[in-house]
Amino acid sequence: MQILFIDESGSPPPVDKVPNSPLFVLGGAIIPDDFWHRVKVDLDAAVREFKINGEIKWRYFSPDNRKQHSLSHLNAAEKEALRTKLFGIIAKYKSIRTIAVTVDVAKAYALQYVNNPDELYWFAYKTMTERFQYYLQDISRISGQKINGIIVCDHRAPDNDKRLQELHAKLIQGQHAAHSNYANLIEGVFIAPSHLSVGIQFADMVAGAVLRKFKANDDRFYNQISDTFRKSEAGKIDGYGLIRFPKR
Repeated sequence: MQILFIDESGSPPPVDKVPNSPLFVLGGAIIPDDFWHRVKVDLDAAVREFKINGEIKWRYFSPDNRKQHSLSHLNAAEKEALRTKLFGIIAKYKSIRTIAVTVDVAKAYALQYVNNPDELYWFAYKTMTERFQYYLQDISRISGQKINGIIVCDHRAPDNDKRLQELHAKLIQGQHAAHSNYANLIEGVFIAPSHLSVGIQFADMVAGAVLRKFKANDDRFYNQISDTFRKSEAGKIDGYGLIRFPKR
């Protein structure tokens, strides 16, 4: 069983706020069920080492975040060491794969079928789940047996969560136009608060690293996990592990 954990970095804005949020990213961490406990052990060790009380979020590493949070007691060097350790956990296990969808908000709103933040998120989510299905097909073919997967997302507003669950169900049941065959996915999407999910905290770090790369032209965090992104047989990441929406 493969588990895809999904979180976002940046926020899908309404049409009139596009200049404030021109890009947002969905990040995904694919963790096999038999590796989840190892990842949890590693995360727990990092939490003890850095004396963290609470969840770890990408935005907490920013020096501009003045509110009290679980990393407030760490100085800049300690935060950098923690972030490096977390990316090291992702890269440590060859069975863990990552996926990210970058959304160019202005170009997305230029599409006739994208009209609000909910639809921005939905099409990014659909794009990511398609790649997850392709990944499950790939490893099923290699292993010679069917490998299934489930999806766990960070919770948003209750109405957004409910709509996502309904749309996800339509994908699985084949009731949504122009989508992939999700034959390897099991059940609906599971919604979990990030502070209660090991995987979502790592998905948040993936999303943050990718957002930093494309928004600030800073790839030093992305480079620490670049080998974990899903690739084609020829080693291509674009379109496989890093997907742009819209494509053009």
